[in-house]
Amino acid sequence: MIKRIHKTPCGCIHYWVNAAADNNAPQLVFLPGLTADHRLFKKQIKYFEGKYPVFVWDAPGHASSWPFTFDFNLMDKAEWLDEILTREGFYQPVIIGQSMGGYVGQAYAQLFPEKLHGFVSIDSAPLQREYVTAPEIWLLKRMEPVYRYYPWKALLKSGTKGVAMTDYGRKLMYRIMMTYDGDQERYAKLSGHGFKILAEAMEADLPYEIRCPALLICGKKDHAGSCMRYNKAWHKKTGIPLEWIEGAGHNSNTDAPETVNRLIETMIKTAVRGHGAN
Repeated sequence: MIKRIHKTPCGCIHYWVNAAADNNAPQLVFLPGLTADHRLFKKQIKYFEGKYPVFVWDAPGHASSWPFTFDFNLMDKAEWLDEILTREGFYQPVIIGQSMGGYVGQAYAQLFPEKLHGFVSIDSAPLQREYVTAPEIWLLKRMEPVYRYYPWKALLKSGTKGVAMTDYGRKLMYRIMMTYDGDQERYAKLSGHGFKILAEAMEADLPYEIRCPALLICGKKDHAGSCMRYNKAWHKKTGIPLEWIEGAGHNSNTDAPETVNRLIETMIKTAVRGHGAN
């Protein structure tokens, strides 16, 4: 993987890419969730690198993509992503987004529906307004103080054991969270801003329609928010296939990487067939 930097008005985005592969298309775009970074997809990159072009980033404000001004919204993130993908020649992207990464993928689908060739949601949820309640949106906008005043040791414990069920998944998330050790204010701003722009994107009440082949993946022990309930409703309304991952938490790609990799690979083949049909 080659590390590169993309400049934006708010700061520099650091990302990793390897376009050398047996198959030139589609290209796999891995987007980590809120407060996580590129390491979240370590086992996916290892599996797919060389098979397909692969990309992963530290999202704006996260890990090495810092310093960064929190003066952007979800659509800005999608537009910056498109700038990077265009620069790297990723013209047939399949976006694989975990949690917040899945929301970025849906924003990308809204802005660039003709470009997106596939979408995989990993423990994420629908971005449409109809799925969330007014109290949920109200709360999302007010999360920064919660993260600022919550004891860091307790936050570290809930942030690791609460998102993963396996030893590997928890240790990985612990290492990721330790990026912010000693700077809880940054962690609080990062989290609070992320939830705020998510709420604003929901309030925009846009279609966020997924027109390409898609797949929903959710851990059977995902207790982050109402993720399981959202995925059931998302599947029921749209008909997008939903795969439940046995024994996995919110980071199911770290709890059951072999299963998730297999599902992604099967979905990629569907995306290729769908593109060929066009």
